Amino acid sequence: MNKKITVLIAIMILSVSIAGCTGDLENDIDKLENQIQDNQAEMSDLNSTIDGLQKNVEELNVTIVERESQITDLLSQITEYQLSITSLNNQNDTNMGLINQLTLNITSLELTITELGVQIVALQDAKTSLEVQIGILESAKSALEDQVSSLSSTNQDLIIENQNSAMEISELQAYASTLNATISELLNTISEMEDESESENWSSTLDTILDRGNMKCGVKGGQYGMAYSDPDTGERFGLDISYCRAIAAAIGLDPENDIEYIDSSGSDRFERLANGSIDVLIRTTTWTTSRDADLDANFGAINFYDGQGILINTDEFPDATSALDLDGASICVAIGSTSAGNIEDYFEENNMSYQAINTWQETSDFVNENCDAITGDMSALVAAKWQIEENGWASFGMSIMPELLSKEPLASVTRDYDTEWNEVVSWVWYGMITAEELGVTSDNYQNADTSKPSVDRLLNYNLGLGTNQNPLSNTWMQSVLEEVGNYGEAYDDAFCDGSYDGYSGSDTMTGCLISRTNTLNALVSEGGLQYSPPMR
Repeated sequence: MNKKITVLIAIMILSVSIAGCTGDLENDIDKLENQIQDNQAEMSDLNSTIDGLQKNVEELNVTIVERESQITDLLSQITEYQLSITSLNNQNDTNMGLINQLTLNITSLELTITELGVQIVALQDAKTSLEVQIGILESAKSALEDQVSSLSSTNQDLIIENQNSAMEISELQAYASTLNATISELLNTISEMEDESESENWSSTLDTILDRGNMKCGVKGGQYGMAYSDPDTGERFGLDISYCRAIAAAIGLDPENDIEYIDSSGSDRFERLANGSIDVLIRTTTWTTSRDADLDANFGAINFYDGQGILINTDEFPDATSALDLDGASICVAIGSTSAGNIEDYFEENNMSYQAINTWQETSDFVNENCDAITGDMSALVAAKWQIEENGWASFGMSIMPELLSKEPLASVTRDYDTEWNEVVSWVWYGMITAEELGVTSDNYQNADTSKPSVDRLLNYNLGLGTNQNPLSNTWMQSVLEEVGNYGEAYDDAFCDGSYDGYSGSDTMTGCLISRTNTLNALVSEGGLQYSPPMR
């Protein structure tokens, strides 16, 4: 925490009762000063308007003088013409034509004089109208000046009152001096905290990973389809594993050698994330309000839309076709999981009873018949049923009930306040979705039509991802495609037989343990929920 800010907070806490004494007066003074400033601004606008109108009046006066001068000149011409007519009248009749012409000229000039007279009257009327407007504005200006004078007087009174209050406060300061020892102790504590804080150079997890040279990915230990290790080779498979590998490829690491997979099956996975034991959690983790708000966690992209189900021992419940047929069942459930709360709510809402068998070994306890059923994410139940049948572990029949008891969006998770890293983690997944939407795959990305702006942006732009110290390369998505393919290819590798071409759609996937067709995990173009925000 910044030392100066912390000291200020401490002093404010200790002096709040003192400061409150003058707060109201100071607020009143501020309001009056703001009002005075507003009125003065309005007066300035009025002055500008009045100046403009006065300029208009001056221009009208000049025009009137010009018109009057023109009339004078015309009258002089008429006089000259009249003298000429008189002189011609004294001569013989041969000048009659010239006399008539002069008479016509005089008539024309008199008409012009009349028109100029009409213009002068109109100009004088306009001038009078402007003078009336100026008078009105001058009155408004005078009223505002009176208001400013009154407000200034009131403001001065409040300032004097505030000063008097300040004198009273000085008496309270004697009491505040007794708090100096406490403040001193606080300052010492703050100093120690700042020294400790300054010794820790905060950096993005992305920078930390690249400085370290490897990425710590928190995954689940053994859920076929999501995160699973081959017992013979130790090689890891699954959608969560592909996601980890894609992130490593995007940031320039070697997915084969630069990922440390850390078992995060237990309830301490959020603690491991918070204390830096893992860099990113991709472990079938449901995004919930409390986890987002309370666990120092920031959720990223949702890589699997799941829902809670129930796998039952059909020897114990031979007639069960629904979860509603399981009244009185004993159910194995993971300790501290969202599944534990959801199953409790479901049985209570349906007026049924059950016995919760809290365990971290749901599958083993189920196989050993320590419970009648297990509950958890549907993807986990499908994987567990397949594994039990594949290995011949159970001597009883099994069935998954059709109901989905909850919404379980499984998402990647980073630490709070780690924006650049969270953006990378999220947009790697969105890039995989966008690639499938555009038909760009691990096989064709090198020959993709980059004349299309959307394809070019996907394959050849940084898009602002990374940190100032470590921006992602412009071809980060090409590295992702080379390593794991697009979203459809990663899904096919995790749950199907791996033969999907990457662009033909869910219906063409074969040999699937969990089909993507008509599920929430299909692309939005197929009626699912998986789609990417615009990559631009």
